[in-house]
Amino acid sequence: MRLNYGVREEEDVVRLNEIDSYFRKNLKIDELSAIDISMNGIQVGAADSADFDVKKIAFAVDACMESFERAAEAGADLIFVHHGLYWGKPVPVTGFHYRRLRYLIENNIALYAAHLPLDMHPEFGNNAGICSSLGVRNPEPFGEYHGIKIGFKGELESPKGLDEILEDLGLSRDRALSVLPFGPDKIKRVAVVSGGAADDVYQAMDEEADLYITGDSSHQIYHPCLERGINLICGGHYHTETWGVRLLSERAASDLGIQTVFLDVPTGL
Repeated sequence: MRLNYGVREEEDVVRLNEIDSYFRKNLKIDELSAIDISMNGIQVGAADSADFDVKKIAFAVDACMESFERAAEAGADLIFVHHGLYWGKPVPVTGFHYRRLRYLIENNIALYAAHLPLDMHPEFGNNAGICSSLGVRNPEPFGEYHGIKIGFKGELESPKGLDEILEDLGLSRDRALSVLPFGPDKIKRVAVVSGGAADDVYQAMDEEADLYITGDSSHQIYHPCLERGINLICGGHYHTETWGVRLLSERAASDLGIQTVFLDVPTGL
């Protein structure tokens, strides 16, 4: 059922300002502005977002030329990304940054970003999506970052082996960035923080997880994992952060009543 967020149901067109309100309400973007440096919200758009019509939204992990070009090919008016163009400091409008902005403007494509709000959302966030794919029961917040927990932890419905969990994640020991099989053969307690959160494995150890799942790997955590007996899956930064944009793409299509598409632009990292 389509939800009422001020969207005009007689047309498959939504104003950019209405979409901004929808994302801000559902992702709690403003509540996280004090700790998230990534300039969540509209990063590129018309001077008056109330006059910018959106018929189709493309969803991708990264704000990059390949994503932008594929959004244009798909006929999208807006591209929603997890990793935007701005990270807490001014960026000169030169070089590849200039070319990216020029491409969006010339093709009349708006850009929207949501970083931590998409990581930590309990329904269609990256970490919630991973937990759901594994069958984690009643996931609880986990992984403290600046006083806020952005990941989740919980128990599996039934114990699983490491290879079975990798398969649930769409991975294998060869395809994952790193797998450290140093914990129990049968895994029950799992903790998850997507992306670049290798050091949160120490929190997972302290909370007696059998397995910690993240994106990036780190040399420094190898021996602590071995000595404390925990399994670790580093599934790749990109791969572990596809869950949120895919889930939100499906949800936005239902709620807003417009077309959406997920653009898979993997990096292998």
